[in-house]
Amino acid sequence: MPSTTATKLGGGTVELDAKAFGAEFNMAIVHETVRAEQAARRQGTSSTKTRGEVRGGGAKPWKQKGSGRARAGSSRNPIWTGGGTAFGPQPRHYTFKVNRKARRVALRSALSVHAERGSLAVFDASVFDTPSTKQARELLAGWGPDARTLVVLHESEANAGLSFRNLERVGAIPAQDAGVTNIINAARLLVSQAAMPELVARANGKSAEDGEK
Repeated sequence: MPSTTATKLGGGTVELDAKAFGAEFNMAIVHETVRAEQAARRQGTSSTKTRGEVRGGGAKPWKQKGSGRARAGSSRNPIWTGGGTAFGPQPRHYTFKVNRKARRVALRSALSVHAERGSLAVFDASVFDTPSTKQARELLAGWGPDARTLVVLHESEANAGLSFRNLERVGAIPAQDAGVTNIINAARLLVSQAAMPELVARANGKSAEDGEK
């Protein structure tokens, strides 16, 4: 598998991991993983009350026979005004499982798309001694046309994250939280040098969350 390179903002290029950034795009697995990530973000808190949960309705509205009206056992019947809801939504979760190997394939596919089309760049986040939106804007200014950009950082690079967060169409996220949905939805991917090893480890199946060394 041929090796790939990425632009380093500020000058030069960086050698990329061939396995993580040189994979063939797998549409089916990427689609399944994106669906799983989006489903996991759904709150699932919609709730309605059944006839047994609505307050009141304990007494029979009228006697069973002789009134000339239809039989009724409760005023909280779903067909009555103020009654319960039949088959309404209840709290639930929407998550479904995607295997680890499939998630890694999807992550490698998303990273490889950026590497292939040249929308991936690397930068040194240590230059942000203090939060500076101006410095972040100047860093991005020389990197092609303005587009929706995702900045992937190491958890220790808080100053860089604060610097990018106020820029329009730019989002910053720690490497451990960068999902396939985040990466594939971004028009450009900017990764800090410190975050790159963690991103590559996740794509190649060596992340701490998997319990592997």
